[in-house]
This record gives sequence, C-alpha cells and structure tokens, in this order.
Amino acid sequence: MVATPIGNLADMSLRAVEVLKQVELIAAEDTRQTQKLLNHYGITTRVIAYHDFSDQSASQRILQKLNQGESVALVSDAGTPLISDPGYGLVAAARSHGMNVIPIPGPSALIAALSVAGLPTDRFIFEGFLPAKAGARDKRLMALATEQRTTIFYEAPHRINAMLESCASHFESSRQVFLGRELTKKFEQHFCGTLAMAQAWLNEDENHMKGEFVVVIAGGDETAWQEARLEKAEDLVAELRQEMSMKKAVAFISTFLGLSKNELYRRVLERDQ
Repeated sequence: MVATPIGNLADMSLRAVEVLKQVELIAAEDTRQTQKLLNHYGITTRVIAYHDFSDQSASQRILQKLNQGESVALVSDAGTPLISDPGYGLVAAARSHGMNVIPIPGPSALIAALSVAGLPTDRFIFEGFLPAKAGARDKRLMALATEQRTTIFYEAPHRINAMLESCASHFESSRQVFLGRELTKKFEQHFCGTLAMAQAWLNEDENHMKGEFVVVIAGGDETAWQEARLEKAEDLVAELRQEMSMKKAVAFISTFLGLSKNELYRRVLERDQ
C-alpha cells in the first residue's frame, strides 16, 4: 500500500519512489493520474487499473500475480490507499490468502488537516464523505450531534455549502470548525472559526468554493447541543402559532423533536414575557 502526494509532488517519500520502481506491477485508481506521478519520478513500472468499479476478475488477476511471486503496489489518486479510496476488498482477499501486505506510509489529507486545525487531536473520528442526499446526510449528522471527539469529513466543492448548512442546523452554529481547501496545492487556503462564520466566509468569494475540502469540526457539548435544540424548537413553535394554538404547537414540536413538552412550554411562556 503506497501513499502518494495529495497535491504537492515533492511530498512523495524516497521509500515510495523506490518501491514503485522495484515492484513488477502498480495497481492504480486512475492510471492517467498515476502516470503523471510516475513520469515525474522516472518510474517505468507497468500500471493497471484497479478502482471501485473494477469487477472481481481485476482482484483475481492481481492475486494471481502475487501467487506467482510477483510484487504489486496499490496506489490511489492521492494520499493513502483505502482512506475514502478503493482497495479494501483487495487487501482483505490478500490477507485471507496469507499474503504479505505492507504499508508504505505517507501523505493523508485528514491527518494533514488535523495537524493544523488547532482543535483537539487526542481523540478524533473520520467520517469521510457525508451522503449526497439531504435526508441521508441529515440522519448521519443527527447521530453525530453529541459526538465529543473532533470529527473530520471530506467534501466536494459542489456540496460544501449544503454540507456546512446541514452541520450548522444539527450542531451548534457556534461550534468551532476548520476548513482546509486544496491542501498542499498552489491555492491552498485555511479557515478557522465557527460554523456560522464558515458559511459566511465560503460565500464571500466564489473562489472559496473551488477545490477539495477537509472539514474538521470540534467535538460537541451535550448541554450546549440540548440548548440549541430547545432554541430551535421555540422558533418552530413561534411559526406554528400562526396556524394553531400555542398548546397544540408545543405538543406537536415536542413530540416531533423528542423534547420535554413541559420544558418547551415553560420556555415559550418565558419568551412571551
């Protein structure tokens, strides 16, 4: 498993270059992308495609090469193989056949972002890409709302705005966040601030929405999260009171959000005073 640069070609390790020159075969997620890297370092090893859409026969061909005593290097388009990239099935199959699987460590976008985010690093989780569809994304974020560990996501440029809006809706808008855009590349940018501030920064310049993102969000506080839910519930009750009585609005919203009806009723009364 050979890690490759996530942007800056100078981040390639000496060991990675040596291994890619020595193996009989390189299995690559995108052969065209990998060929650029190989050309840069004068590596002439044969390359074949291996990606998420490869059929079972692709894995079998690689396993056959390994059984014949050949060495194969697996690389992704960028970073460490298998981290939000293909390869898990191949590694599992190789292990099950008693073959050696050796890591050649190197760049990883999630670790690069975490190291400069200024958020706690002693305990963290990696969520990769959130679901593209709003319903599935919201369901996942609801499950993470009270997560106390630093949480790391990857996100594509065309979904970053919707992703941050969803995060601000399910987490506290005051939650600290780090955005790493185009890490190690020419137009690399960092943003540190609250989720609310991140949305404003993203929309103040269209260039801020270009490129690949790593999003690092501080762990939550259950008390703060519960307070944010109650404030949101109060706002929803205020909207519903235009169509029904306060008592009915409170009953509906408390059931919908799983909150204490008495607590929500008390807060709505206090807001009215």
